[in-house]
Amino acid sequence: MSGMDGSGVPETAGVEAASSSDARGDNRHMPSEDCVAGINSALQRMSVSKFPYLRCEPDPTVRFLREQMEKAGCPVLPRMIRAMNCMSTNHNGSYGSGLGITVCCDHMRSQDEINQLLIHELIHAYDDCVVKNMDWKNCAHHACSEIRANHLSGDCHYKRELLRGFMKIRGHEQECVKRRALMSVKNNPYCSGTAAKDAVESVWDICYNDTRPFDRVP
Repeated sequence: MSGMDGSGVPETAGVEAASSSDARGDNRHMPSEDCVAGINSALQRMSVSKFPYLRCEPDPTVRFLREQMEKAGCPVLPRMIRAMNCMSTNHNGSYGSGLGITVCCDHMRSQDEINQLLIHELIHAYDDCVVKNMDWKNCAHHACSEIRANHLSGDCHYKRELLRGFMKIRGHEQECVKRRALMSVKNNPYCSGTAAKDAVESVWDICYNDTRPFDRVP
């Protein structure tokens, strides 16, 4: 896989865990140059003070996940993350076993969204690293990682849900995690709609409560 050059299409190798997008009504996105700089900033590779969209400080959760990946024997190398224009309306990025992380710059509007996407996909990468016999074609395996990624990344914080147009406050987080996990698993070509739903339900309790590598939900 090539590095963050902002171009090209990743080869298809198995199943990719896509980060679902259900944002509404705003098609603006940052320039590709700023997107690449934002990825580098989150990963502590460079200062990005000259880019107006971006904060300069690295993201501590991204840093923590990178450290945990390295401790587990799976360092996050530059070639594992690529920035590109995905020309897709249903996901912001993805993780593929053997492919790494794709950040869809044509869906990124801020440094916060880049950080959030990287956290989500790094949780998938962590699962791929530490779970014995991880099989992304197995709907239950994929569902478990999606539940964990949506829960632990903060994707379902109530402020993010309000921006997506979901107004429920009580019980919103679990509903959001389940909704977004189901959306992603349904995109797995090996999981039909019924199989995806059954998989999410079957692993929900154990995977929602699995906070590794964090001591508790961040």
